[in-house]
Amino acid sequence: MPDPAARDAAEEASAFSHPAVAPDASAPYGAHPDQIVDFYAPRDGRQQAPLVVALHGGAWRQPYDRQHLTPFVDFLARRGFAVANVEYRRGSGLPRQGGGAPVAGRWPETFDDVAAALDAMPDLAAAHLPQADPRRIVLTGHSAGGHLALWGAARHVLPQGSPWRLPAAPSLRGVVALAPIAHFARAVELDVCGGAVTQLLGGRAESAERMPYADPAALLPTGIATTVVQGREDIVVPAEVTDAYVEAAAKAGETVGLTLLEDVGHFPLIDPAADACAVVAEEIAQLAW
Repeated sequence: MPDPAARDAAEEASAFSHPAVAPDASAPYGAHPDQIVDFYAPRDGRQQAPLVVALHGGAWRQPYDRQHLTPFVDFLARRGFAVANVEYRRGSGLPRQGGGAPVAGRWPETFDDVAAALDAMPDLAAAHLPQADPRRIVLTGHSAGGHLALWGAARHVLPQGSPWRLPAAPSLRGVVALAPIAHFARAVELDVCGGAVTQLLGGRAESAERMPYADPAALLPTGIATTVVQGREDIVVPAEVTDAYVEAAAKAGETVGLTLLEDVGHFPLIDPAADACAVVAEEIAQLAW
């Protein structure tokens, strides 16, 4: 049996080995430099293509931006999708006090940005990606981006008074979340990404108050078709986090699709060289068409 850490390192190296792919167009959705969306037209020239809105991972930390997701985004464009690759504000680029990884996320800016980008998406796509069909939108995201995709689809069930709450369910074909940080309590128990969830929420003192506004497992049922793709050998966001989210959905009366991939870790889901990436594209297609 391969060493889990060695497997993870090899899978990460493969996923990050592909050169970044430049977009066909870019557009801001706000004044901050990170408030930008890159657009990729379907490579087969089709019109009225389903629009996949992609949110990158990286534990909501500053060093990880949308560039590392561009090979995956291009892979989807080569499969006939129109794709929007969303950037958003993340944590500070400086290590947190005491050393270690940079702080994860910004409260409330990370959520402000995702909400603003999704609200602006139909108009932005109409102007910059005319090949897209805004009536067929699928959200996807990897890891922390998977959390944001699930959260973006659940804004209509946010607590009353939330600035991000929508009056009705968003017009989506569905969500395909890839190894998402989908259940905050379980992720905290497992110390996923070095305490990233607690940092995203602003620290321990703020976590309990803010979790109902940010945790996908607390925002159920959504009524939005949802599929989670998870590698069984994932040691970055373990399958136990996805299991807890799927169980929470079932208790809320909602069925979440789960595609559990054997002998797959965290990074093959976004690696165009991996078979798992083709599975992801097929799951998106099942919702989009």
